[in-house]
Amino acid sequence: MLSAGGGFNFLGLLTDMMGDGFHFIDIVFFALVAVFIALRLRSVLGRRDGHEGGYQDPFRPAPTPERRAEAAAGDNVVRLPDRDSTTEQEREKRFAAAAHGDAALAEGLAQVRAADPSFDPDGFLAGARGAFEMILEAFAKGELDSVKNFLAPDVHANFAEALKARAAAGETVESTLVGVGKVEIVEAFVEGRNTVVAVRFNSDQINVTRDAVGTVVSGEPSKVVSVADVWTFQRDPRARDPNWMLIATQSLD
Repeated sequence: MLSAGGGFNFLGLLTDMMGDGFHFIDIVFFALVAVFIALRLRSVLGRRDGHEGGYQDPFRPAPTPERRAEAAAGDNVVRLPDRDSTTEQEREKRFAAAAHGDAALAEGLAQVRAADPSFDPDGFLAGARGAFEMILEAFAKGELDSVKNFLAPDVHANFAEALKARAAAGETVESTLVGVGKVEIVEAFVEGRNTVVAVRFNSDQINVTRDAVGTVVSGEPSKVVSVADVWTFQRDPRARDPNWMLIATQSLD
């Protein structure tokens, strides 16, 4: 501020500042409070810079302890092949064994492999056997809901209808899977987007049906019978949840 003589009027400037002083002090006070709160939040919550841990992609399996150790070690780790990894030569032997000399089956398996490079006949058969045991047990107990995700809608409907007929007749079934013998692929092909594989199961079972008063109407409680079934499984390997699903059953007895 200039005085009437053209000099600097310090007293006038001081008077102006005193008039706005309280507003200025308020601004400074709230600014300091905001900075303090920001620093406290940062110390408590931290900051996300793209390298923090604790986030797990729900569409990716959790890393194994070995993979986490490798990530922590960085570039100082030389990754060795997994102990259970399968070489291409071993895969060829598995597919040849699964075809058991059947040229048509070998061609079908080749189609399935081309459509789904992750398909492994040994792993598939192990899973099919587990599904066979689980579905048989669920059907015998009348608990289809526990295996509904493994059954195609029409197969589930057929099983459910059989259970309704059994209940209407007042019958109960006692089924014991004594053991599963030979399990082998008998057919394989690609249909549209789906890979289809049929499996023959040879098993020993005890199946007894009783009426409402407990009288045996079929089967023998102490008799083990050999049963041969062909179950056909299907899946879309490009689906988000590419589960194998039972689409047909056939008894060979």
